[in-house]
Order: sequence, then C-alpha cells, then structure tokens
Amino acid sequence: MVVLIADDDPVSRCALEAALTGWGYDVEVVNDGQQALDALLRESAPARLAVLDWMMPGLDGPEVCRIVRARSQGPYAWLLLLTARKKGSDLIAGLEAGADDYIRKPFDPGELKGRLRVGERILALEAQLLEAQKALHVLATRDELTGLYNRRAVMERLDEEIERAARDGGKLCVLLMDVDHFKHLNDDRGHLAGDEVLRKIAVRLERVAGPDDALGRYGGDELIAILPGRDSAAAIALAEKMREAAAAPIATQAGPLSMTVSIGCGTWSPGQAATVLIANADVALYRAKAAGRNRVEGAP
Repeated sequence: MVVLIADDDPVSRCALEAALTGWGYDVEVVNDGQQALDALLRESAPARLAVLDWMMPGLDGPEVCRIVRARSQGPYAWLLLLTARKKGSDLIAGLEAGADDYIRKPFDPGELKGRLRVGERILALEAQLLEAQKALHVLATRDELTGLYNRRAVMERLDEEIERAARDGGKLCVLLMDVDHFKHLNDDRGHLAGDEVLRKIAVRLERVAGPDDALGRYGGDELIAILPGRDSAAAIALAEKMREAAAAPIATQAGPLSMTVSIGCGTWSPGQAATVLIANADVALYRAKAAGRNRVEGAP
C-alpha cells in the first residue's frame, strides 16, 4: 500500500520515510500542503493513507483535510495528522476538519505503525462496502437472466432521457422487440432452451447498440432499447442491424436454433410522455408482427 508523507521538516520527513519503508509500505513524499493536496486529489491517486504534518507552508494539514473531504470524488483517503500540539481543542479542530486520526510529535514508531494498521483496516472495510453496494445496485437494476436493465430501471432511464431531450431539444427513439414464436420454442424445446436463446439474443443486441443506448427486458420475451440522440431514420437503421444480428443461428444445448425478432420503433416528440412513446412503439411492433414478423416497422 502507498502512504503519502507530507512534512516540510526534512529530518521528520526522513524519519517517517525510513520507518514506513521498513514496515513494507511504498511511500510518496512531498514537502508542503499544496503538493499533498494535489497528490490526494489527482485522478487515480495511488496513496489512500496519508501522514500530514499540521504546520506546513501554504496549506496546513487541517486545511488539506478539509479540502480533500469537500472535493474528493474518488475512493476514501484515510488522513493522519502529525502535530506537536497538545490542546484538546486543537486536536478536536483537526478531526472536525476531516482528519481520521492524529499522532503527536515526536512520534512513537510503534504507535504510528498501529494507527496506520487501523487505517488499512478501515480502507479494507470501505472497499468491501463499495463492492457490496455495487452488487446491490446490479441486483436492483439488472435483469437476472439477460443482464440487461430490468423494467423498473429502464423506465427510469427513459424518463431521464425524455427530460434531457426536452431540456436540450434533442432526439429520442424507443425500440420494442419481441422474439418471434417464443412460446412455441418454450413448448417444443423447454424453458431452459428459451432462456438460453433470450440471453444470447440480448448479448447480440448489446454488441450492436451504441455506447449511449440503453437496453432492457421489458417483460417476458419483449426487450426495449432507448436510443438518445437518434431520429427515426437512424433508429430504424440500428433496428435493422439488431434484427439481422438476432437472426443468425444460435448454438444451444438443445442444438442450433434459428430465431427472429420483430421490432417496432417509436419516435419522441416534445411534450410526449413515456407511456405514449412506448405505446407508439408497441403499435409499430404489432404492425411488424402482423406483416409477417422478422421485420422492423416505424410508428405511422
């Protein structure tokens, strides 16, 4: 683990560096508060443990803590103040500025090592918490079978894109897609085969979609694509690519299968609600299926 050392006193700085490297830490050494702040705020900052001298030229240690807490958008940094101050009011002020702990000068090596180990444990717990939050976010927003957005999440995304298009005067289209004869597949080959087909079609559609597009499972075998920044012509062109991608033979445990999708395109117009936009795409989807399936139709 990398530890940032910020101290303008060369003797203290060398003592800290020698102690920390002896304990197996990698160190980054700076000699004033501004350099410490720059190191802690830069993108992909390697140091997440920092030992900051209280008194430094320019920015002092508490001010560095205060700014880091106000500005940092990255992973949490554990900040330890090094100070000769003994007043309880001073130490409280340092902690309220954003420091996690403090140690008095001249530092006791055993005490410093113990406090740094506490910081490591806190950072490890924070990393576990972030991973748990990510996992919960996936569970809350992703469809378990396809990995696409679930219905609630994709509808929230649609509301956001409508709001953005209304604010910026942008374009927006929605595609509704239905796997043709999916019920027959489930009846003939079983639900496991149906699940495998739906999952592999979802993967193919994601490969065709653009980085700003959002795909979701709308329900059953029906998928939805939100296409910000695309007009009707661009959306239909993308839908044709998706239709072609889905139509390629699919290797399954039940053997190779040839499936197709029907796609309906709805185009947003100012003042239009999400429900109306989806209803228009649904009408277009019905027309595609009525016209023989395996085709793309736009809303009339």
